[in-house]
Amino acid sequence: MDIEAFLQNAHVWSLVIVGITFVLIVAYAFWPSLQSQFDEAAKFPLRED
Repeated sequence: MDIEAFLQNAHVWSLVIVGITFVLIVAYAFWPSLQSQFDEAAKFPLRED
């Protein structure tokens, strides 16, 4: 395996890893059971203690 083939594989795998990470982050952000936690966190700066 020469360096060009290695770099091509590295580019492909890095793109796949970034894509999977993006999908996981979006799924986490829109997960229905976490909505109450996100709503509470959104109101936190406006809370008066």
